[in-house]
Amino acid sequence: MTAREGHDAKFRSLQKRARPVEILIHSFLFLSATVSVLITVGIVYELGKEALLFFTREQWENTNTVVAAPVEVLHRVIEVSASGARLEPDTVIMLGAEKMYVEAVDGERITVQRGYGGTEAASHTANTTLFRSLTPSLREFLTTTEWIPQIGKFGVWALVNATLMTSIAAVAVALPLGLSVAIYLSEYASEQTRKVLKPILEVLAGIPTVVYGYFALTFMTPLLRAVFGPRVEIYNTASAGIVIGILILPLVSSMAEDALSAVPRSLREGAYALGATKFETALQVVVPAAISGIAAAFIVAASRAIGETMVVAIAAGAGPNFTFNPFKAAETMTGHIVRISGGDLSYDSIDYNSIFAIGLLLFLMTLGLNILSQIIVNRYREEYE
Repeated sequence: MTAREGHDAKFRSLQKRARPVEILIHSFLFLSATVSVLITVGIVYELGKEALLFFTREQWENTNTVVAAPVEVLHRVIEVSASGARLEPDTVIMLGAEKMYVEAVDGERITVQRGYGGTEAASHTANTTLFRSLTPSLREFLTTTEWIPQIGKFGVWALVNATLMTSIAAVAVALPLGLSVAIYLSEYASEQTRKVLKPILEVLAGIPTVVYGYFALTFMTPLLRAVFGPRVEIYNTASAGIVIGILILPLVSSMAEDALSAVPRSLREGAYALGATKFETALQVVVPAAISGIAAAFIVAASRAIGETMVVAIAAGAGPNFTFNPFKAAETMTGHIVRISGGDLSYDSIDYNSIFAIGLLLFLMTLGLNILSQIIVNRYREEYE
């Protein structure tokens, strides 16, 4: 073999060669990432589409109220029966195909604006049933505190408040305990102790949430009642929040420990060289150096607490209640979605569409928390060489 041939053979050996297996693996990984993105987009699309129907589709509720006397075309004052739902001013009702705007209500006599919304005023016989419009507004949805869609009350804060109360209670339990466990495992525990504690924490993470729910109802609530007395209701947000805190404890401790363990050994040794104790080194050197990871762990845990379903569905309560008393029953956003979706509801009813609006708001809340965690990580991340 000549020198030229040897050079060409060596050059060919360095050329990029087709590797079908690597190409197949690369394609599979790319497809997996694409599918994940498309699934997320699909979820957001469905939530947005159905939530839009909740805010835009005009739906009508049978009030079980009838007109007590015939209504002529020129009549603006209508007598109605005493039975059925109570009509309110500034609402839209429908008789037959005619819509009317209720201007005033005086007992069983209502003053209306005829032919509302482009409909034609017509005569109506006695005993004709009135229907009431149930079209919620975004302003009412976000600013009021009564959530009873069946009677036209669409204040989501009754559900948001209970969600925040259980989440705050969970965070108050999980953060100090989780950070303490993380510091112990990272700075104090021996290798043998770590091998024992880590699996125990993983067992906590693997327990089904429905078990946590019944634990809250059958153990935590009686414990709270034994301490605080009968002011603690059987269903309450305090017991649900405490147990959710236990549920997210492994998440906090695991992520916080990873952040603490990533701090270089040289920082610890420098603190020891300056005369710091192990405790001072852990709190004044290691924790501040890992603050971005710890903050991210806290926010992710809070997001997990907000989205928890079974614990609150079982232990927190089954009815919207705007209250700041943690010992009272109150329904969270996820608990309401579970209760409504499991009921006998017709498709496109006001209750059915409402769960998508609540779900979209819940998605935006958790998305906001995750974005906040990324901002904190990028803002306070420290790199060591």
